[in-house]
Amino acid sequence: MKLSALLENRIPTTIGDTEITALTDDNRKITPGCLYFCVKGEKFDGHDAAAKALEDGAAAVVCERDLGLGERQLLTSDSRAEYGAVCAAWFGHPERKMHFIGVTGTNGKTTITTVIKHILTACGHKVGLIGTICNEIGDEVFHTENTTPLTFDLMALYAKMYEAGCDTVVMEVSSFGLVQKRIGPTHFEIAVFTNLTQDHLDYHKTMENYYYAKRMLFDICDKAVINTDDAYGKRLYDEITCEKWSYGTEGNFAYTPISVRANGADFSLRQSCGVLEFHLHMTGGFNIANTTAAYAACKLFGEDDAKSIPALEACTGVKGRCEVIPTGRDFSVICDYAHTPDAIENILSSVKQITDGQLVCLFGCGGDRDKTKRPLMAQAAAKYADRLIVTSDNPRTEDPDAIIADILVGLEGTTTPYDTVPDRRKAIAFALQTAKPGDVIVLAGKGHEDYQILGTTHIHFDEREVVAEALAELA
Repeated sequence: MKLSALLENRIPTTIGDTEITALTDDNRKITPGCLYFCVKGEKFDGHDAAAKALEDGAAAVVCERDLGLGERQLLTSDSRAEYGAVCAAWFGHPERKMHFIGVTGTNGKTTITTVIKHILTACGHKVGLIGTICNEIGDEVFHTENTTPLTFDLMALYAKMYEAGCDTVVMEVSSFGLVQKRIGPTHFEIAVFTNLTQDHLDYHKTMENYYYAKRMLFDICDKAVINTDDAYGKRLYDEITCEKWSYGTEGNFAYTPISVRANGADFSLRQSCGVLEFHLHMTGGFNIANTTAAYAACKLFGEDDAKSIPALEACTGVKGRCEVIPTGRDFSVICDYAHTPDAIENILSSVKQITDGQLVCLFGCGGDRDKTKRPLMAQAAAKYADRLIVTSDNPRTEDPDAIIADILVGLEGTTTPYDTVPDRRKAIAFALQTAKPGDVIVLAGKGHEDYQILGTTHIHFDEREVVAEALAELA
Protein backbone atom coordinates (compact mmCIF):
# COMPACT_ATOMS: atom_id res chain seq x y z
CA MET A 1 0.00 0.00 0.00
CA LYS A 2 1.33 3.47 -0.86
CA LEU A 3 2.72 5.59 1.96
CA SER A 4 0.56 8.57 0.94
CA ALA A 5 -2.62 6.49 1.25
CA LEU A 6 -1.62 5.47 4.77
CA LEU A 7 -0.56 8.89 6.02
CA GLU A 8 -3.56 10.73 4.48
CA ASN A 9 -1.65 14.04 4.58
CA ARG A 10 -1.10 13.96 8.33
CA ILE A 11 2.71 13.83 8.13
CA PRO A 12 4.87 15.63 5.57
CA THR A 13 7.43 13.44 3.81
CA THR A 14 10.06 13.86 1.12
CA ILE A 15 10.77 10.19 0.39
CA GLY A 16 8.21 9.88 -2.38
CA ASP A 17 5.23 7.58 -2.64
CA THR A 18 6.97 4.53 -1.25
CA GLU A 19 5.25 1.14 -1.28
CA ILE A 20 4.74 -0.08 2.28
CA THR A 21 4.65 -3.85 2.73
CA ALA A 22 3.72 -4.11 6.42
CA LEU A 23 3.10 -2.11 9.60
CA THR A 24 4.54 -2.76 13.04
CA ASP A 25 5.25 -1.13 16.39
CA ASP A 26 7.34 -4.14 17.46
CA ASN A 27 11.05 -3.87 16.67
CA ARG A 28 11.26 -7.70 16.69
CA LYS A 29 8.97 -7.86 13.66
CA ILE A 30 10.83 -5.64 11.19
CA THR A 31 10.54 -6.86 7.60
CA PRO A 32 11.79 -5.32 4.33
CA GLY A 33 9.56 -2.45 3.23
CA CYS A 34 7.65 -2.13 6.50
CA LEU A 35 6.69 1.08 8.26
CA TYR A 36 7.96 1.00 11.85
CA PHE A 37 6.34 3.07 14.59
CA CYS A 38 8.55 4.08 17.51
CA VAL A 39 6.38 3.70 20.60
CA LYS A 40 7.64 4.34 24.10
CA GLY A 41 6.51 1.64 26.54
CA GLU A 42 7.02 1.03 30.23
CA LYS A 43 10.24 -0.92 29.77
CA PHE A 44 11.40 -0.18 26.23
CA ASP A 45 11.44 2.89 24.03
CA GLY A 46 10.94 1.98 20.38
CA HIS A 47 12.93 5.06 19.36
CA ASP A 48 16.05 3.21 20.51
CA ALA A 49 15.47 0.64 17.77
CA ALA A 50 14.74 3.07 14.93
CA ALA A 51 18.19 3.10 13.34
CA LYS A 52 18.42 -0.70 13.47
CA ALA A 53 14.94 -0.95 11.93
CA LEU A 54 16.12 1.03 8.90
CA GLU A 55 19.26 -1.13 8.66
CA ASP A 56 17.02 -4.22 8.67
CA GLY A 57 14.99 -2.94 5.74
CA ALA A 58 12.19 -0.79 7.10
CA ALA A 59 11.03 1.71 4.49
CA ALA A 60 10.67 4.43 7.12
CA VAL A 61 10.18 4.99 10.85
CA VAL A 62 7.51 7.12 12.50
CA CYS A 63 8.90 8.83 15.60
CA GLU A 64 8.19 11.62 18.06
CA ARG A 65 11.62 13.28 18.01
CA ASP A 66 14.44 13.94 15.59
CA LEU A 67 16.69 10.89 15.65
CA GLY A 68 19.07 12.18 13.02
CA LEU A 69 17.91 9.58 10.48
CA GLY A 70 17.23 11.93 7.60
CA GLU A 71 14.22 11.83 5.33
CA ARG A 72 13.30 8.26 6.29
CA GLN A 73 12.18 9.41 9.72
CA LEU A 74 8.62 10.75 9.77
CA LEU A 75 7.92 13.04 12.71
CA THR A 76 4.63 13.02 14.59
CA SER A 77 3.52 14.29 17.99
CA ASP A 78 2.03 10.92 19.01
CA SER A 79 3.33 7.64 17.58
CA ARG A 80 0.62 5.53 19.25
CA ALA A 81 -2.18 7.63 17.80
CA GLU A 82 -0.55 7.67 14.38
CA TYR A 83 -0.14 3.90 14.45
CA GLY A 84 -3.86 3.53 15.11
CA ALA A 85 -4.76 5.86 12.26
CA VAL A 86 -2.43 4.11 9.81
CA CYS A 87 -3.64 0.64 10.82
CA ALA A 88 -7.21 1.82 10.18
CA ALA A 89 -6.22 3.11 6.74
CA TRP A 90 -4.38 -0.16 5.97
CA PHE A 91 -7.67 -2.05 6.33
CA GLY A 92 -9.75 0.54 4.47
CA HIS A 93 -11.17 2.23 7.58
CA PRO A 94 -13.60 -0.45 8.76
CA GLU A 95 -14.23 1.68 11.88
CA ARG A 96 -16.11 4.13 9.63
CA LYS A 97 -18.40 1.49 8.16
CA MET A 98 -20.09 0.04 11.28
CA HIS A 99 -21.80 1.26 14.44
CA PHE A 100 -19.87 0.90 17.71
CA ILE A 101 -21.05 0.45 21.28
CA GLY A 102 -18.34 0.38 23.96
CA VAL A 103 -18.53 -0.74 27.59
CA THR A 104 -15.90 0.14 30.18
CA GLY A 105 -15.55 -0.13 33.96
CA THR A 106 -14.03 -2.62 36.39
CA ASN A 107 -16.89 -5.12 36.62
CA GLY A 108 -19.82 -6.13 34.43
CA LYS A 109 -18.35 -5.46 30.99
CA THR A 110 -18.59 -9.02 29.68
CA THR A 111 -22.18 -9.54 30.80
CA ILE A 112 -23.35 -6.17 29.47
CA THR A 113 -21.73 -6.63 26.04
CA THR A 114 -23.11 -10.15 25.79
CA VAL A 115 -26.64 -9.01 26.62
CA ILE A 116 -26.41 -6.09 24.18
CA LYS A 117 -25.30 -8.44 21.41
CA HIS A 118 -28.16 -10.81 22.25
CA ILE A 119 -30.71 -7.98 22.08
CA LEU A 120 -29.37 -6.41 18.88
CA THR A 121 -29.22 -9.80 17.16
CA ALA A 122 -32.88 -10.37 18.05
CA CYS A 123 -33.62 -6.93 16.60
CA GLY A 124 -32.17 -7.92 13.23
CA HIS A 125 -28.57 -6.73 13.42
CA LYS A 126 -25.50 -8.80 12.62
CA VAL A 127 -23.21 -8.06 15.53
CA GLY A 128 -19.52 -8.45 16.19
CA LEU A 129 -18.46 -8.81 19.82
CA ILE A 130 -15.01 -8.08 21.22
CA GLY A 131 -14.29 -9.00 24.81
CA THR A 132 -12.53 -10.81 27.60
CA ILE A 133 -13.81 -14.33 26.98
CA CYS A 134 -13.80 -14.42 23.19
CA ASN A 135 -14.49 -12.49 20.01
CA GLU A 136 -17.62 -13.26 18.02
CA ILE A 137 -18.75 -12.55 14.49
CA GLY A 138 -22.41 -13.41 14.43
CA ASP A 139 -22.49 -17.02 15.60
CA GLU A 140 -18.77 -17.66 15.00
CA VAL A 141 -16.52 -17.64 18.07
CA PHE A 142 -12.80 -16.78 18.01
CA HIS A 143 -10.11 -16.99 20.69
CA THR A 144 -8.83 -13.74 22.16
CA GLU A 145 -5.62 -12.88 24.00
CA ASN A 146 -6.57 -9.42 25.27
CA THR A 147 -9.86 -7.80 26.30
CA THR A 148 -9.10 -5.05 23.80
CA PRO A 149 -6.85 -6.49 21.05
CA LEU A 150 -3.62 -4.82 20.00
CA THR A 151 -4.05 -2.06 17.42
CA PHE A 152 -3.26 -3.89 14.17
CA ASP A 153 -5.12 -7.00 15.32
CA LEU A 154 -8.14 -4.91 16.30
CA MET A 155 -8.38 -3.21 12.91
CA ALA A 156 -7.95 -6.58 11.20
CA LEU A 157 -10.81 -7.90 13.33
CA TYR A 158 -12.99 -4.91 12.43
CA ALA A 159 -12.32 -5.59 8.75
CA LYS A 160 -13.20 -9.26 9.16
CA MET A 161 -16.44 -8.31 10.91
CA TYR A 162 -17.42 -5.86 8.19
CA GLU A 163 -16.62 -8.37 5.43
CA ALA A 164 -18.83 -10.91 7.23
CA GLY A 165 -21.76 -8.51 7.11
CA CYS A 166 -21.69 -7.02 10.60
CA ASP A 167 -23.34 -3.63 10.89
CA THR A 168 -22.62 -3.18 14.62
CA VAL A 169 -19.71 -3.93 16.94
CA VAL A 170 -20.13 -4.24 20.72
CA MET A 171 -16.88 -4.23 22.62
CA GLU A 172 -15.36 -4.22 26.06
CA VAL A 173 -13.00 -1.26 26.11
CA SER A 174 -10.27 -1.84 28.68
CA SER A 175 -8.23 0.81 30.46
CA PHE A 176 -5.13 -0.68 28.81
CA GLY A 177 -6.75 -0.35 25.39
CA LEU A 178 -7.61 3.28 26.01
CA VAL A 179 -4.29 4.41 27.52
CA GLN A 180 -2.32 2.55 24.86
CA LYS A 181 -4.62 3.94 22.14
CA ARG A 182 -5.24 0.47 20.74
CA ILE A 183 -8.68 1.48 19.46
CA GLY A 184 -7.19 3.93 16.95
CA PRO A 185 -9.73 6.37 15.47
CA THR A 186 -12.77 4.32 16.56
CA HIS A 187 -15.75 6.50 17.51
CA PHE A 188 -18.59 5.10 19.62
CA GLU A 189 -22.25 5.94 19.24
CA ILE A 190 -22.92 4.63 22.76
CA ALA A 191 -20.47 4.26 25.66
CA VAL A 192 -21.38 2.57 28.96
CA PHE A 193 -19.63 3.05 32.32
CA THR A 194 -20.28 0.32 34.90
CA ASN A 195 -18.20 1.18 37.98
CA LEU A 196 -14.65 1.67 39.16
CA THR A 197 -13.09 -0.39 41.93
CA GLN A 198 -9.50 -1.30 42.69
CA ASP A 199 -7.87 -3.31 39.92
CA HIS A 200 -4.82 -3.03 37.64
CA LEU A 201 -2.98 -0.66 39.98
CA ASP A 202 0.21 -2.56 39.18
CA TYR A 203 -0.11 -0.77 35.81
CA HIS A 204 -2.01 2.45 36.54
CA LYS A 205 -0.37 3.02 39.99
CA THR A 206 -3.22 5.17 41.35
CA MET A 207 -7.03 5.10 41.25
CA GLU A 208 -6.93 8.58 39.75
CA ASN A 209 -4.88 7.33 36.79
CA TYR A 210 -7.21 4.36 36.46
CA TYR A 211 -10.25 6.66 36.43
CA TYR A 212 -8.78 8.95 33.78
CA ALA A 213 -7.96 5.93 31.63
CA LYS A 214 -11.62 4.85 31.68
CA ARG A 215 -12.80 8.43 31.20
CA MET A 216 -11.03 8.62 27.83
CA LEU A 217 -13.83 6.59 26.24
CA PHE A 218 -16.31 9.38 26.93
CA ASP A 219 -14.35 11.86 24.85
CA ILE A 220 -15.01 9.74 21.75
CA CYS A 221 -18.69 8.88 22.03
CA ASP A 222 -22.02 10.47 21.15
CA LYS A 223 -24.11 9.19 24.07
CA ALA A 224 -23.09 7.92 27.50
CA VAL A 225 -24.88 5.49 29.82
CA ILE A 226 -23.44 5.82 33.32
CA ASN A 227 -23.97 3.98 36.60
CA THR A 228 -24.50 6.86 38.99
CA ASP A 229 -24.84 4.53 41.98
CA ASP A 230 -21.05 4.33 41.70
CA ALA A 231 -19.07 7.24 43.16
CA TYR A 232 -16.78 7.43 40.13
CA GLY A 233 -19.85 7.17 37.90
CA LYS A 234 -21.37 10.22 39.58
CA ARG A 235 -18.12 12.09 39.05
CA LEU A 236 -17.95 11.03 35.41
CA TYR A 237 -21.57 12.06 34.81
CA ASP A 238 -20.79 15.55 36.14
CA GLU A 239 -17.56 15.93 34.16
CA ILE A 240 -18.41 14.82 30.64
CA THR A 241 -20.13 17.00 28.04
CA CYS A 242 -21.66 14.50 25.61
CA GLU A 243 -25.33 13.48 25.76
CA LYS A 244 -25.59 11.44 28.96
CA TRP A 245 -28.06 9.14 30.67
CA SER A 246 -27.86 7.68 34.17
CA TYR A 247 -28.82 4.25 35.44
CA GLY A 248 -28.95 2.69 38.89
CA THR A 249 -31.40 2.69 41.77
CA GLU A 250 -32.11 6.28 40.72
CA GLY A 251 -31.70 8.18 37.46
CA ASN A 252 -33.00 8.02 33.90
CA PHE A 253 -33.17 4.23 34.05
CA ALA A 254 -33.96 3.37 37.70
CA TYR A 255 -34.35 -0.25 38.74
CA THR A 256 -35.98 -1.73 41.82
CA PRO A 257 -35.27 -5.41 42.62
CA ILE A 258 -38.35 -7.53 43.24
CA SER A 259 -36.85 -10.96 43.84
CA VAL A 260 -33.61 -12.85 43.30
CA ARG A 261 -33.73 -16.64 42.84
CA ALA A 262 -31.19 -19.32 42.02
CA ASN A 263 -32.48 -19.44 38.43
CA GLY A 264 -33.31 -15.80 37.82
CA ALA A 265 -34.28 -12.38 39.09
CA ASP A 266 -37.22 -9.99 38.74
CA PHE A 267 -37.11 -6.21 38.82
CA SER A 268 -39.04 -3.13 37.79
CA LEU A 269 -37.53 -0.34 35.72
CA ARG A 270 -38.69 3.25 35.87
CA GLN A 271 -37.96 5.55 32.93
CA SER A 272 -39.54 8.62 31.38
CA CYS A 273 -42.11 6.58 29.45
CA GLY A 274 -43.31 4.67 32.52
CA VAL A 275 -42.51 1.55 34.54
CA LEU A 276 -41.66 -1.85 33.05
CA GLU A 277 -41.23 -5.21 34.77
CA PHE A 278 -38.48 -7.63 33.78
CA HIS A 279 -38.10 -11.36 34.50
CA LEU A 280 -34.52 -12.50 34.00
CA HIS A 281 -33.00 -15.93 33.42
CA MET A 282 -29.87 -14.66 35.19
CA THR A 283 -29.49 -14.53 38.96
CA GLY A 284 -27.77 -11.97 41.13
CA GLY A 285 -28.59 -8.41 42.07
CA PHE A 286 -25.58 -7.21 40.07
CA ASN A 287 -27.16 -8.69 36.94
CA ILE A 288 -30.17 -6.45 37.48
CA ALA A 289 -27.74 -3.52 37.14
CA ASN A 290 -25.98 -5.13 34.17
CA THR A 291 -29.17 -5.82 32.24
CA THR A 292 -30.45 -2.32 32.97
CA ALA A 293 -27.29 -0.90 31.40
CA ALA A 294 -27.67 -3.18 28.37
CA TYR A 295 -31.34 -2.30 27.95
CA ALA A 296 -30.58 1.45 28.23
CA ALA A 297 -27.81 1.22 25.62
CA CYS A 298 -30.08 -0.59 23.17
CA LYS A 299 -32.91 1.86 23.85
CA LEU A 300 -30.64 4.80 23.04
CA PHE A 301 -29.38 2.91 20.00
CA GLY A 302 -32.95 3.03 18.73
CA GLU A 303 -34.26 -0.47 19.39
CA ASP A 304 -37.94 -1.12 20.10
CA ASP A 305 -39.14 -2.64 23.38
CA ALA A 306 -41.32 -5.15 21.55
CA LYS A 307 -38.19 -7.00 20.43
CA SER A 308 -35.55 -5.95 22.94
CA ILE A 309 -37.39 -6.87 26.15
CA PRO A 310 -38.21 -10.49 25.20
CA ALA A 311 -34.62 -10.90 23.99
CA LEU A 312 -33.23 -9.56 27.25
CA GLU A 313 -35.46 -11.81 29.33
CA ALA A 314 -34.46 -14.87 27.30
CA CYS A 315 -30.71 -14.28 27.73
CA THR A 316 -29.11 -16.83 30.06
CA GLY A 317 -25.90 -14.94 30.77
CA VAL A 318 -22.22 -15.61 30.29
CA LYS A 319 -20.01 -18.61 30.95
CA GLY A 320 -18.13 -18.13 34.19
CA ARG A 321 -20.34 -15.30 35.41
CA CYS A 322 -22.43 -16.61 38.32
CA GLU A 323 -22.51 -19.95 36.47
CA VAL A 324 -24.09 -22.87 38.32
CA ILE A 325 -22.00 -26.05 37.93
CA PRO A 326 -24.24 -29.15 38.17
CA THR A 327 -23.39 -31.41 41.11
CA GLY A 328 -26.34 -33.74 41.54
CA ARG A 329 -25.83 -33.31 45.31
CA ASP A 330 -27.67 -31.52 48.10
CA PHE A 331 -25.29 -28.54 47.87
CA SER A 332 -24.57 -26.10 45.02
CA VAL A 333 -21.43 -24.88 43.26
CA ILE A 334 -21.23 -21.53 41.48
CA CYS A 335 -18.30 -20.47 39.32
CA ASP A 336 -17.61 -16.75 38.91
CA TYR A 337 -14.82 -14.61 37.46
CA ALA A 338 -14.85 -12.24 40.47
CA HIS A 339 -11.25 -11.19 41.01
CA THR A 340 -11.62 -7.74 42.55
CA PRO A 341 -12.89 -6.80 46.04
CA ASP A 342 -16.03 -5.22 44.59
CA ALA A 343 -16.76 -8.21 42.35
CA ILE A 344 -16.33 -10.61 45.29
CA GLU A 345 -18.73 -8.53 47.36
CA ASN A 346 -21.27 -8.38 44.51
CA ILE A 347 -21.36 -12.12 43.85
CA LEU A 348 -21.39 -13.12 47.52
CA SER A 349 -24.04 -10.61 48.58
CA SER A 350 -26.29 -11.86 45.79
CA VAL A 351 -25.70 -15.58 46.40
CA LYS A 352 -26.20 -15.06 50.14
CA GLN A 353 -29.86 -14.31 49.40
CA ILE A 354 -30.41 -17.74 47.88
CA THR A 355 -28.30 -19.82 50.31
CA ASP A 356 -30.11 -22.08 52.79
CA GLY A 357 -26.99 -23.46 54.47
CA GLN A 358 -23.52 -21.95 54.64
CA LEU A 359 -22.02 -19.73 51.95
CA VAL A 360 -18.48 -20.96 51.26
CA CYS A 361 -16.12 -18.81 49.19
CA LEU A 362 -12.98 -20.29 47.61
CA PHE A 363 -10.64 -17.66 46.16
CA GLY A 364 -7.07 -16.59 45.60
CA CYS A 365 -5.23 -13.68 43.99
CA GLY A 366 -3.10 -13.51 40.87
CA GLY A 367 0.66 -13.42 41.13
CA ASP A 368 2.75 -10.60 39.61
CA ARG A 369 -0.25 -8.28 39.89
CA ASP A 370 -1.50 -5.58 42.26
CA LYS A 371 -0.55 -6.77 45.75
CA THR A 372 -2.50 -4.07 47.57
CA LYS A 373 -5.87 -5.59 46.67
CA ARG A 374 -5.07 -8.98 48.24
CA PRO A 375 -6.11 -8.13 51.82
CA LEU A 376 -9.06 -6.18 50.41
CA MET A 377 -10.23 -9.32 48.62
CA ALA A 378 -10.14 -11.19 51.93
CA GLN A 379 -12.10 -8.48 53.71
CA ALA A 380 -14.74 -8.42 50.99
CA ALA A 381 -15.10 -12.23 51.08
CA ALA A 382 -15.29 -12.33 54.88
CA LYS A 383 -18.07 -9.76 54.86
CA TYR A 384 -20.60 -12.22 53.40
CA ALA A 385 -19.17 -15.74 53.44
CA ASP A 386 -19.72 -18.09 56.36
CA ARG A 387 -16.50 -19.94 55.58
CA LEU A 388 -13.48 -19.20 53.40
CA ILE A 389 -11.01 -21.41 51.56
CA VAL A 390 -7.96 -19.39 50.54
CA THR A 391 -6.04 -20.88 47.63
CA SER A 392 -4.22 -19.95 44.42
CA ASP A 393 -5.54 -18.19 41.34
CA ASN A 394 -2.83 -17.70 38.70
CA PRO A 395 0.32 -17.53 40.86
CA ARG A 396 2.56 -16.96 37.84
CA THR A 397 6.14 -16.45 39.04
CA GLU A 398 5.25 -15.68 42.68
CA ASP A 399 5.31 -18.16 45.54
CA PRO A 400 1.65 -19.19 46.17
CA ASP A 401 2.29 -19.26 49.91
CA ALA A 402 3.54 -15.67 49.81
CA ILE A 403 0.41 -14.58 47.94
CA ILE A 404 -1.78 -16.33 50.51
CA ALA A 405 0.14 -14.61 53.31
CA ASP A 406 -0.73 -11.24 51.76
CA ILE A 407 -4.39 -12.28 51.54
CA LEU A 408 -4.53 -13.41 55.16
CA VAL A 409 -3.54 -9.95 56.38
CA GLY A 410 -7.07 -8.90 55.43
CA LEU A 411 -8.57 -11.54 57.74
CA GLU A 412 -6.86 -10.26 60.87
CA GLY A 413 -9.53 -9.27 63.36
CA THR A 414 -12.34 -11.07 61.52
CA THR A 415 -14.26 -14.01 62.94
CA THR A 416 -14.94 -15.77 59.62
CA PRO A 417 -13.35 -19.24 59.75
CA TYR A 418 -10.94 -20.11 56.95
CA ASP A 419 -8.69 -22.85 55.61
CA THR A 420 -5.67 -22.42 53.37
CA VAL A 421 -5.07 -24.95 50.60
CA PRO A 422 -2.49 -23.57 48.10
CA ASP A 423 -3.17 -26.16 45.39
CA ARG A 424 -6.42 -25.00 43.77
CA ARG A 425 -7.42 -28.47 42.58
CA LYS A 426 -7.02 -29.86 46.10
CA ALA A 427 -8.81 -26.81 47.50
CA ILE A 428 -11.87 -27.48 45.32
CA ALA A 429 -11.89 -31.14 46.34
CA PHE A 430 -11.68 -30.05 49.99
CA ALA A 431 -14.61 -27.66 49.54
CA LEU A 432 -16.75 -30.44 48.08
CA GLN A 433 -15.70 -32.95 50.73
CA THR A 434 -16.68 -30.61 53.56
CA ALA A 435 -19.93 -29.27 52.03
CA LYS A 436 -23.15 -29.74 53.98
CA PRO A 437 -26.76 -29.90 52.70
CA GLY A 438 -27.97 -26.50 51.57
CA ASP A 439 -24.46 -25.02 51.28
CA VAL A 440 -23.44 -22.95 48.28
CA ILE A 441 -19.76 -22.98 47.26
CA VAL A 442 -18.61 -20.00 45.19
CA LEU A 443 -15.42 -20.65 43.21
CA ALA A 444 -14.20 -17.11 42.61
CA GLY A 445 -11.54 -15.80 40.27
CA LYS A 446 -11.28 -18.18 37.32
CA GLY A 447 -14.74 -18.01 35.78
CA HIS A 448 -14.56 -18.70 32.05
CA GLU A 449 -10.82 -19.44 32.10
CA ASP A 450 -9.84 -23.01 31.31
CA TYR A 451 -6.21 -22.66 32.38
CA GLN A 452 -4.00 -21.79 35.32
CA ILE A 453 -0.69 -19.95 35.00
CA LEU A 454 2.08 -21.61 37.02
CA GLY A 455 5.41 -19.88 36.54
CA THR A 456 5.27 -18.86 32.89
CA THR A 457 3.37 -21.98 31.81
CA HIS A 458 -0.35 -22.24 31.07
CA ILE A 459 -1.76 -25.57 32.25
CA HIS A 460 -5.25 -26.82 31.43
CA PHE A 461 -7.54 -26.12 34.36
CA ASP A 462 -11.30 -25.97 33.81
CA GLU A 463 -13.18 -25.76 37.11
CA ARG A 464 -16.20 -27.52 35.63
CA GLU A 465 -14.01 -30.54 34.93
CA VAL A 466 -12.23 -30.25 38.28
CA VAL A 467 -15.57 -30.27 40.12
CA ALA A 468 -16.82 -33.25 38.11
CA GLU A 469 -13.64 -35.23 38.80
CA ALA A 470 -13.71 -34.43 42.51
CA LEU A 471 -17.38 -35.41 42.78
CA ALA A 472 -16.65 -38.71 41.02
CA GLU A 473 -14.01 -39.50 43.64
CA LEU A 474 -16.53 -38.74 46.39
CA ALA A 475 -19.11 -41.15 44.95
